[in-house]
This record gives sequence, structure tokens and C-alpha cells, in this order.
Amino acid sequence: IPHFFRALLVTVAVLVFSEAVLAEDQVKPTASFYFVQITDTHWDDGDNFERTRKAVEQINSLSMPIKCVIHTGDITYEKTEDESVVMKGLAILRELKVPIHFVPGNHDILRSRYAITRDAYIKYFGSLVTEVEYDGVVFIMIYTEPLAESFSLDAYAPISELEARLKRANEKPVIVFQHAPAVDGFFNNTMRAGWKKEIWEKWETVLNAYNVKAVIAGHFHRDEHHWHGKVPLYVSAPISGAWGRQASFRVYEYKDGKVGYRTLYIK
Repeated sequence: IPHFFRALLVTVAVLVFSEAVLAEDQVKPTASFYFVQITDTHWDDGDNFERTRKAVEQINSLSMPIKCVIHTGDITYEKTEDESVVMKGLAILRELKVPIHFVPGNHDILRSRYAITRDAYIKYFGSLVTEVEYDGVVFIMIYTEPLAESFSLDAYAPISELEARLKRANEKPVIVFQHAPAVDGFFNNTMRAGWKKEIWEKWETVLNAYNVKAVIAGHFHRDEHHWHGKVPLYVSAPISGAWGRQASFRVYEYKDGKVGYRTLYIK
């Protein structure tokens, strides 16, 4: 091959290789960080204030840097309207060294007293749907109890709310936080039906249509791992001592586009 053509082939090969490396660098996940989940603190039931305080102390003493804490619901035990209970619990959480974000649970906003408990929740803890971004990863905290309990609200449609925010994420990686998982529960050695099939399927379709890396939930008061299609569902055990549980929380690591966790038990 003449020298000119050899040089041309080498140049083309270098350009193709360089473009391939550049393309790989553009899609390769770069974020790597830790965050914590607590769930089901059930304030004003048993010794759960003290359990929460111990959890805060242990989170603050973690050796790895934590971006934030997510509380996945049942903050109080049907005492969202009781300012003394809420203020006592929030005073404990204010000792955290990192931001905390909240998700409403079925014991926070009550279907039987929806308007008043919703308003109390918003006053003390924030909106029904909130989102925040850490190192290019979007966290969406969303109230899904209308899906879990199959009731509708005029001004709030959880699946539509979620999809709007997933679209707004514009292909960024997303982690979704909710309270009650869609899957069947297992209590007292008996399987308990989860969300209605048609609701579950719509929820799962939306999750898999976007760049959702994980769904993280509470409610079951036990450690569980399930799947929504390609999206992992992680369910954490509680802070609450209901059913004789030892208080625990989870430390999650987001790394290389994947989510892993460690369960830590409160001393």
C-alpha cells in the first residue's frame, strides 16, 4: 500500500477510536455517593422517639460521607395533626448533619381524614411530591397511597405526577421513593394482596419507560427485594418496634449507575 494511503488509514482508525472512547465517556455513569433511608418511625407509639434518636446518632457517626436521608413514610402513628408529637420528632431529626426528605405514609395522611391530615403533612413535612438532585441523579419522593388503597383524588394523580417528573429529568438517572410497595405483602405467615393488577401494571410501565435505577420503599416492616421489570424494588425494615422488630436503617451506595445497600442495626 502506498505511503499516502497507509497514513490515511491510520488517521481514520485513530479518529474512529477517539470517537468511540469519547462516546463511551459520555454515557459512562460517573456519580458515586451514599445516602440513607429510614422508614416507619411511628412517632408516639412505644419507644419510637428514642429509637429515632439513636438512629440519628448512628447516622451522624457513619464513616462514609452521606448526601442526605430519605424518610419513606409513616413518620407518625396517625398523629400528623398533633403538633406536640410532630415537633418532638422533628427536633430529633434536626440533629442530622445532612438534609432529610420525606414521603407520606398511610399513617401520615389518612384516607378517612384526608384533607386535614394532608394539610398537616404539607405544613410540617412538605409537598406530596418532591424532587431533588444529587450529583446528577434525580430523587423523586412521591405519595402513592391512593394507588395502594385504590382511591382517587380530584387534584392528584400519582402516576401522572411521576411521569411528568421523569420526563423533566430528561434521561438523567432517577431513584423513586414511595411508602407502600406495589407487590404483595407477607404478614402472619399469609400473603396479602398488593396493588390492584391494572394499577400495578401502569406503575411498572412508567418506571420502565425512563431511566429509573431503583424504587425504594418501606411499609412492610421487613427487608425485601423485588423487581418492577428491569427496575429493582428495595423495601427496608423500620425504625419502629412494631412486631418486635429491632430498629434499623439502610445506607445506599449509588455507583456506576447501580444502587446497592447495607442494612445497619441500631445499637
